[in-house]
Amino acid sequence: MSTTTPPTSITPTPGSRFASTRLLGTALGPFLGLLLVFALFSFADSARSRSLNKEASFASMASAQKILRDASQVGVAALGMTMIIIAGGIDLSAGSAIALSATVTAWFFRADYSTTVAIMAGLSTGCVCGFVNGSLISLLRVVPFIITLGTMTVYLGLGMVLSNDTPIRAFGKAPDWILNLQTPYPIPEWIQVSTGVWLMAGLAIVVGFLLKFTVFGRHIFAIGSNEATARLCGVNVTFVRIAVYAVAGFFVGVAGLYQFAILAGEGDPKAGTGKELEVIAAVVIGGGSLNGGRGSVLGTLSGACIMAVILHGCVTLDIRTSYQKVIVGVIIIVAVTLDQIRQRRLAA
Repeated sequence: MSTTTPPTSITPTPGSRFASTRLLGTALGPFLGLLLVFALFSFADSARSRSLNKEASFASMASAQKILRDASQVGVAALGMTMIIIAGGIDLSAGSAIALSATVTAWFFRADYSTTVAIMAGLSTGCVCGFVNGSLISLLRVVPFIITLGTMTVYLGLGMVLSNDTPIRAFGKAPDWILNLQTPYPIPEWIQVSTGVWLMAGLAIVVGFLLKFTVFGRHIFAIGSNEATARLCGVNVTFVRIAVYAVAGFFVGVAGLYQFAILAGEGDPKAGTGKELEVIAAVVIGGGSLNGGRGSVLGTLSGACIMAVILHGCVTLDIRTSYQKVIVGVIIIVAVTLDQIRQRRLAA
């Protein structure tokens, strides 16, 4: 009597190659959308400037530098969120964890620890937050939405305890190269964009390679597409899920370092409130599916830049902040609706 042994790895098939081609199209769609949104705001700014008899400013190098700077913090955190969403998860604690990481970094700088120790403390905080999320989700078998909704409050509370309900100021303690991570106009000028943007680009290449060319990346897509099938194929779902959240926590820690730079050397545990929505929105607008199994690095970065373009364009056109939030909210709803329509068509 013969027995059948489940395969120990997930190998590419003609169908998976077709899926990769379709994924490339999904990634290019948000990028083309980014170009369209930028062109629309450029046209609107040009028309408005002519009516006011002044020079248009949106389609300029300075404007592009600001947009990329504004997109970099959300973009870095969204790289980790991309892996989580592809794996079929969600992380509502990302904003609080970003602020907690920044607060820990500020605390270590204020206590006169070395730059290396302070940075490692902030990055480790993000990793621990992610590890805790992944462990609770896997071991308690509770949906990610509920677990991370709870840890969102926990991380906020821990930050407030550490800072004694007051932002931690480490002015003059951090080196300039950290504080200059989020300057819109780079130092030195020849690098064209802020060092934070270049760091985001480098990390994006790493994540893209991990998702496309490693077994771990294939396992992330597998458990997001069909967890039961992934288990039958020999994927250690518990390990992969915990690892995904822990790795995503590293990117949260990097975003915390960005926040520390944005606040010019200050750690405020409340500064991350609502940031998780921007991070999730970047992934969804970029073509990531909340049902899992789909997402891309190019799409995520395009989604982060789309939001930055819209916000910067609204400021350029003197559109009130309240209307800006309405516009971004509508875009998120449209993106999620389109994703659900795609899912229904695939299931039909």
